[in-house]
Amino acid sequence: MLKRVFVAPDPGRVRLRFAARAVLGIGLAVVVCGLTGQSLAGAVTGGLAALLALFTVTDASVRGQAVTTALLPCVGLPVLAAAAELHDHPVARDLTFLAVVGAGVYARRWGPRGHSLGVFAFMTFFVAQFLHATTDQLPMLYTAVGLSVLTAATVRFGFWCYERRLPTTAVPAPTAGRGLARVTTRQAVQATTGAGFALVVGQLVSGQRWYWAVGATWWIFVNTASRGETVVRGFRRVLGTVLGIALGLLVAVPVNGAPVPTAILVAACVFGIFYSAAVSYTWMMLSVTLMAELLYGLLGVLNPGLLALRFTETGVGALGAVLAVLLVLPVTTHTTTDAWIQRALRCVHTCTAEAAARLAGSATADPAGRVAELEQLLGRVRLSVAPLVHPLNPVLGRKRRARRVLALLDDCAREIRGLVAVAADPEASHDARLAAACWRVETAVEALTDGDASRLTATQTRAPAEPALAHLHGLEHALAELAEPLRARSGSRLVGA
Repeated sequence: MLKRVFVAPDPGRVRLRFAARAVLGIGLAVVVCGLTGQSLAGAVTGGLAALLALFTVTDASVRGQAVTTALLPCVGLPVLAAAAELHDHPVARDLTFLAVVGAGVYARRWGPRGHSLGVFAFMTFFVAQFLHATTDQLPMLYTAVGLSVLTAATVRFGFWCYERRLPTTAVPAPTAGRGLARVTTRQAVQATTGAGFALVVGQLVSGQRWYWAVGATWWIFVNTASRGETVVRGFRRVLGTVLGIALGLLVAVPVNGAPVPTAILVAACVFGIFYSAAVSYTWMMLSVTLMAELLYGLLGVLNPGLLALRFTETGVGALGAVLAVLLVLPVTTHTTTDAWIQRALRCVHTCTAEAAARLAGSATADPAGRVAELEQLLGRVRLSVAPLVHPLNPVLGRKRRARRVLALLDDCAREIRGLVAVAADPEASHDARLAAACWRVETAVEALTDGDASRLTATQTRAPAEPALAHLHGLEHALAELAEPLRARSGSRLVGA
């Protein structure tokens, strides 16, 4: 698990810059709140608003990111007002909270912007419960949110906008559908049901901290698309919470809210959240849990009993999410996995065609952008296949085949990156054999995506010395090797008999 975080590839040091910028942006937002006379509650609210503005906004273009960031308060402030207004009306408050959960998940159908606004709306309602916000606090909280989002935006788009130098990459959207066939619709129903379970049981456990259970259910549903992904994410959330509580007993409890060490440790937690998010949900949750414990220390309510309660409420939330995805409109892991694998394979062909066109002298071909898209799709494949390769999966045959598929797709990506690097060389010349090799790649992809992988066989011929042809040869070999693990007699190409 340590290796996944600290040895995982970080091309262009993007994760490092992402995390460092977050510490800077959130730190400045909290300082601005302090300088404008905000209370501790206002500083906490502002810090969370800045964190969300820097963490959840993932539009493909910088301009799109700026627009989404500007829209965050437009969604969050009305939700904050509703939460404060309903503070003394538990039934209406709970029903409104569930409506925010359902709407937040449903909004994901509109892509990254819908996802960001949905998360911000949910977390605004959540922080109102965390701080027991009332209507008389609204002006202060409004100011804190506005100043913090503005500060975070200034850092992100003014001081340190490294995205301007990166290729524009569209985040892969879920497979489309209509009605209950659409994944986002099913997930909205699932999340609302799971959150309802967590809310009721969480209140039976604690009338004060019940919202922890709802929060656990919500975040387990984020960035998942199938029941297998959700179950694995629930396990990782509980594991990360347990590790965070154990670390909190050693760190947060002894610190006991002392301002300077707490500030330093919270900054380290922020860095950990942003740096580990892309590679380890468990480590991200460890950082989140420790940060929450440190904030409770600042509020003067941290004790071992509170940590035990957090573990219990997290377990309730995880159970609610798992029951919802297993029993309410389930989306199978197999269906989701097949869809992402096929999209990745089609992108492999597109990358190959773009690279070949560039080698042939086309000035409009852009293989680099397609490679970035392929990396995004492979990330979705890994997330989707995670339940099949999880150590707790007892079906060893499926686990072996899933690992084989992942390894071969990584081989494809490596060969594509090499081919694109060759195509970027202005002195690279076009070889007449490239067209034939690209045609064979297209045929292989069509065979794999059309379910006719039986006619593909791996060859053992020696790779040519010419770099572009060598990469195409390696790509052909990896695609042919994929025929065996993807071949199945059942409806699923990956996990059939």
